[in-house]
Amino acid sequence: MKLKTLGLVVVLATSTQAAMAADFTVSDIRVEGLQRVSAASVFNAFPVSANESVDDRELAQAAKQLFATGLFEDVRLARDGDVLVIHVVERPSISRIEIEGNSQIAEEDLRKGMAETGLAEGQVLQRASLDEVERQLEQLYHSQGRYSASIETSVEPVDRNRVQVNIDVNEGAVAKIRQINVVGNEAFDDDTLRDLIQLEDRPGWFFGWFSDDEYSREKLAGDLETLRSYYLDRGYVNFAITSTQVAISPDKSKIYVTINVDEGRRYRIDDIRFAGDLTLPESQARSLVTAESGDIYSRSALTESAEALRQALGAEGFAFANVESVPEVDEGGDTVDVIFRVDPGRRAYVRRINFEGNTTTQDEVLRREMIQMEGAPASTDKISQSKQRLERLGFFRQVDVETRPVAGEPDQVDVTYNVEEQPSGSISASIGYSQSAGVIYGASLSQKNFLGTGNRVNVGAQRSDTYTNLNFGFTDPYWTLDGVSRGYNLFYRETDYEDSDISTYSTDSYGGSIDFGYPINDLSRLNFGVGLEDLSIETYNDTPAEIIGYVDSQGNDAMSYKLTASWTRNNLNRGIMPTDGSYQRVALETAVPGSDAEYYKLRYNARKLFEFRPDWSLKFSTSLGYADTIGNDPYPFYENFYSGGLGSVRGFAGNTLGPATTPRGDGDDDTLGGNVLVEGSVELIYPFPWVEDRRSLQTSVFVDAGNSYLTECYDVSDVSGAPDSNCESGVDLGELRYSVGLGLSWLTPVGPLTFSVAKPLNEQEGDDTQTFQFSLGQTF
Repeated sequence: MKLKTLGLVVVLATSTQAAMAADFTVSDIRVEGLQRVSAASVFNAFPVSANESVDDRELAQAAKQLFATGLFEDVRLARDGDVLVIHVVERPSISRIEIEGNSQIAEEDLRKGMAETGLAEGQVLQRASLDEVERQLEQLYHSQGRYSASIETSVEPVDRNRVQVNIDVNEGAVAKIRQINVVGNEAFDDDTLRDLIQLEDRPGWFFGWFSDDEYSREKLAGDLETLRSYYLDRGYVNFAITSTQVAISPDKSKIYVTINVDEGRRYRIDDIRFAGDLTLPESQARSLVTAESGDIYSRSALTESAEALRQALGAEGFAFANVESVPEVDEGGDTVDVIFRVDPGRRAYVRRINFEGNTTTQDEVLRREMIQMEGAPASTDKISQSKQRLERLGFFRQVDVETRPVAGEPDQVDVTYNVEEQPSGSISASIGYSQSAGVIYGASLSQKNFLGTGNRVNVGAQRSDTYTNLNFGFTDPYWTLDGVSRGYNLFYRETDYEDSDISTYSTDSYGGSIDFGYPINDLSRLNFGVGLEDLSIETYNDTPAEIIGYVDSQGNDAMSYKLTASWTRNNLNRGIMPTDGSYQRVALETAVPGSDAEYYKLRYNARKLFEFRPDWSLKFSTSLGYADTIGNDPYPFYENFYSGGLGSVRGFAGNTLGPATTPRGDGDDDTLGGNVLVEGSVELIYPFPWVEDRRSLQTSVFVDAGNSYLTECYDVSDVSGAPDSNCESGVDLGELRYSVGLGLSWLTPVGPLTFSVAKPLNEQEGDDTQTFQFSLGQTF
């Protein structure tokens, strides 16, 4: 759109409109033609006032200054006696802006950008602003590769000196790349280099739908950097991209890209030296440099080495250290010396450690997790490890740390940990459901962070279709200042498996325990405990023969004196829904001599997660168990391991995998579990689409495997009315059950929700399968 040329006419006339040739003194100023603009705005912009003597030149300059405000289409000056008359024609205001044809850019964004240039509804129409909008919009679409895009504007007059501005957008199509040429390459062929370039110039007839052949300046810049890095990582120190030509076809639909390169010579590393104030022992510094003399020069390897040196200096308190690798090329040869220039800066000390965001958790709970101390050198390693310790608590959804220099103190910093708290338990009446236990209801208090003290408290009464549970537990993780924990537990439990997938019997038990934990290091700790349990067993007419035989020989009451010991190593990045790190736990439980049933149980649990991109992880987990008696008595069946269900082998009903029982009467051949457990799982954890808060929701694709085994079958030969047992003892990995499916865990405001959709891969006759499984209100 062409900008209309506006004229400025200054007429100085007498009352008879005769030309005025001499100076005159202005007795008054009158403004004519105003509609929306106030007279005050005119007088503020017009540099002539009453009782002032002016000439033609000064009046002309004053008129130009008034016109420059942009409020008027025309400004004329006239004289009525000694009164100066200012005739103005106001510019029209914009009553409405209509935009059509845009789809790639939201109308809201377009209007916001136009307002920044002065084109908005209610504003005075500036023709220059309209031209600027056209230019900027075309440039914006060109940056997207839409070179055929065009913008047309028009102005329609409406009433009361207002106009409607119409903007017609023809976005055009993104120009397609039809040829990419690399010129000057000799060390690597064209196909090798084109494979590095994300932009494509040869899409297939089918997969062209998914190709990246639309031109973008930003994408080309990224490809050029990829090309540069490829050469610099293979010894071409002097590699350069000398020029890049982008040609457009006449119809602006095709792009031809030519990249001219100068490879230079290939160099090997001759000598590696350090310059500046190394601070670290040179032997330690050299051990952090992965490159060696004789290696092909690689910029990425040297950058990694420089970062390792910087982190090592940071661990020593040099929080603002700077390390860079500089190549010195032997122009007459084929070698390059690498010099690491080290500027450690001043050693920084932590003045203060602050905590923000902990509205419930006491500062003391966070401060005792700190490895970095106030007044000590600021170690980047210790600051980072302290952050990980806070994340492993499981109290916080997210932990961020910031190191801030202290104003006026170049050798001091403040460290601030900003935490976002999340539910770590519940205090309420509750109702839930688990497919293995049925409806679960009761009242409970379960807190990992009781009243913000960091203590774990569990008090509750729960009842379901298969069990009644009363319990009290308390653990102080910092019973002593050096991290020794102490915990108590009291319980009463009734179980009735008559309507479950486990063999028909019921038990009543009560007992208690006390345990202590000792930290070995930052990641590992030992736990020891002693406990007492009194258990009674009740059988029914359809109770399996194995249980009847055990009760006949061992009695239906058992008093156990238990000792427990465990070793735990936790290197997970978060306490809830981790995405990286590892976890291992070995636990031994034994009913010591003097107990009615003397046995031991050994269990190993492990998880290993590899985060290969943000919110994407590969997770491996296993659960192994072995148990046996101390002596010749049969192993107590009620201490068996069970497999199947959520947290085990999904796709199979909970606790149903394992050797089948010998049924009596109308009983079914349910499982009795086993004294050997073998389980494993592989999961791909991926972010759920359209969900921003990914720390409270985790989705995965999984493959599960597992089963339980008996190393020695229970004797049923003396059980009246029992058929011959079909039990096969021993561990046969060929009997492992496999499943594949999708899983989701969600930390909801009313409690954790876990569910899975799984398909068994090798179910056998008699297996109880479940495609959909979920649990609400249970800890996962």
